[in-house]
Amino acid sequence: MLEISSAVIIADWEIELTGIRATGNGGQRVNKVETAIHLRFDIKRSTLPAIYKARLLKLSDSRISSDGIIIIKAQSFRTQPMNKDDALKRLKELILSAMVVKKTRRPTKPTKGSKLRRLDAKKKTGSNKVLRGKVNHQ
Repeated sequence: MLEISSAVIIADWEIELTGIRATGNGGQRVNKVETAIHLRFDIKRSTLPAIYKARLLKLSDSRISSDGIIIIKAQSFRTQPMNKDDALKRLKELILSAMVVKKTRRPTKPTKGSKLRRLDAKKKTGSNKVLRGKVNHQ
């Protein structure tokens, strides 16, 4: 069981965990031990509330397939139980990140003082160029 919040819990049957061989450099056990974990979670078939499903499916994350299946590969650690915990933690973080509502941006206008300061700075820059002879008068 994976607890997302106090009200939302994902049952074990909803998460498919498979042991796979980790990629990269290895030693003597490299071709015979499956320490990496391949996690698959079907958003559409899950018992998550509808708002969670909608927001997850709307995410543009490379871990979410077009069919609505989250695929996470965990191979950071040397043991399978640690990789399993890592994969479940990353699934929980992904689901929680989908529920964060970003504050809408309200466009602002520059203040009167900032406009005056900008124009004064432009005037000073222009007068400095004239004093140094960089402006050609015709």
